[in-house]
Amino acid sequence: MRVALFLTCVNDTLYPDTGRAVVKLLTRLGVEVDFPMAQTCCGQAHYNTGYRHEAEPMARHFSDVFRDYEAIVTPSGSCAAMVRELYPRLGARARAEGRGDTLERVLAPVVPKTYELTEFLVDVLGVTDVGAYYPHRVTYHPTCHGLRVLGLGDRPRRLLQAVRGLELVDLPGAEECCGFGGTFAVKNPDVSAAMGADKVRNAESTGAQVLCAGDNSCLLHIGGTMTRLGADMRPVHLAEILASTEEEPAA
Repeated sequence: MRVALFLTCVNDTLYPDTGRAVVKLLTRLGVEVDFPMAQTCCGQAHYNTGYRHEAEPMARHFSDVFRDYEAIVTPSGSCAAMVRELYPRLGARARAEGRGDTLERVLAPVVPKTYELTEFLVDVLGVTDVGAYYPHRVTYHPTCHGLRVLGLGDRPRRLLQAVRGLELVDLPGAEECCGFGGTFAVKNPDVSAAMGADKVRNAESTGAQVLCAGDNSCLLHIGGTMTRLGADMRPVHLAEILASTEEEPAA
C-alpha cells in the first residue's frame, strides 16, 4: 500500500522526530510511505480564526499534492479533522455563495482517505499490536479534535495496551481540554494556563513518567506547563511510543 505522510506545520517546524517515527512504524508494518515535498499548511489556523476565503487556496493545494495517493496519514487529530470535517464545509459555503461547485469537486477526493494515525492503523491496516516495546508508566490524553470531531474512541488506548513493557494508567479528567485550542491560548491566556495546570496536576497524580497524546500542539502546551510547574514527567507523541522497539528503543 502506498500512502502519503502529511506531517503538518507544527511537526515540520518543531517535532520532526514524530514524522520520522510514523515512517519507521508504517514501514515496519509493510506500508510504502511517501513524503510529498510540496505539502504545506492545511489551512486550519486560517479557517479557525475567521479567514475562510484565505484557507481555500491552501485546501486546493492540499488536494493537488495528495489526491493521487491511496491514503493520507497524519500524526495530528486536529489536521485530520480539518480535512475530513471542514473541507466539505469550505466547498459547501463556496457553492452557497454562488461560486459554483468547483471547490467541492476539487476537495472531494482527499476527504475520505485522510486518516489520523491511529485510525489508519486500526481501521485500515487492522492492527492493534504493532510490535512496539516501551517500558514506561504512561497516561494518555485524548485531544479534543480526536475525541470530539474524529471520534477516535478507544483506538489509541488499544494500541497502547498492546505495547510490551508499557503500563497504561487512567488520566483523571481525561476528556477535559488541555487549554491549548490553537488561538484560544493566545486570546484567553489566563484560562488557557489554568486549564493546562489542571491537566498537568491530574497527570502527575497518576504517577506516570510519560503523558502521551496524538497531537503535538497539545503536547507543546502541556509540556510547557509541566516545565513551569516543575513536573517530573514528560510529553511524548503516541507515534514515537508505537515506533519504539527493543532493538531501537525510544528515549
